[in-house]
Amino acid sequence: MIRLEQVHKCFRSGKKDVQALVDFSMEVKPGLVYGLLGPNGAGKTTALRIIATLLKPDAGVVTVNELDARRDPGQARRHIGFLTGDTKLYDRLTPRETLRYFGSLYEMIPGELDGRIAELARMLQMDDYLDRRMGRLSTGQKQKLSIARAVIHNPAVIVLDEPTSGLDVIASRNVVEFILQSGSEGKTVLFSTHILSEAERICQDIGMIHLGRMLLEDSLSTIKAVHPGNTLEDIFLELVENHEEEPQ
Repeated sequence: MIRLEQVHKCFRSGKKDVQALVDFSMEVKPGLVYGLLGPNGAGKTTALRIIATLLKPDAGVVTVNELDARRDPGQARRHIGFLTGDTKLYDRLTPRETLRYFGSLYEMIPGELDGRIAELARMLQMDDYLDRRMGRLSTGQKQKLSIARAVIHNPAVIVLDEPTSGLDVIASRNVVEFILQSGSEGKTVLFSTHILSEAERICQDIGMIHLGRMLLEDSLSTIKAVHPGNTLEDIFLELVENHEEEPQ
């Protein structure tokens, strides 16, 4: 469903170039929940923004649902729901008004759109504040609305950048339940996180990224079988230590 092959991305910072992604490859299979794991600054957000066609890679192949996302980003984008880490909301609108507006941008018919809003409100437990001004909502409520906005068009691919970052326990649980339910419905879900224990609970496939490079990519069951008794945090730290000891 999602494939990156030998992707490079470099940013200019002051007088030097910063390599955000280096020979980066990954594959997200259809209908699975995939966790892209790594610390802040590892390159997770860059990879997700390239998949979502918000950034262009300097080199490499990016495919979404068999579409060349570099050559035809507009068509690829129709298959993707993307939650970025810096989503902005309009305080004077309500969640219902926001979702109706973005649904209209996807040319959803009114009856279909209202049904989709009701479905997402139920899944994300938003019914109590659908008609409350967003300036009065909590951080967790705004985050759930941001997710609903990203998937209002019912995309086949859902890409979430640190979806539970900064949320309390209850809001985090709601988001995790949404990811699990989306996976059970056959959606392809890719999300990034630095909370490895969270990914261990909900992912089928795992990718571990450090300093713009993919250190390990496999099914969670295979990773756990190869490293019995270790948590994902243990495995990641060992990989990072080995990577840093290798000559670059």
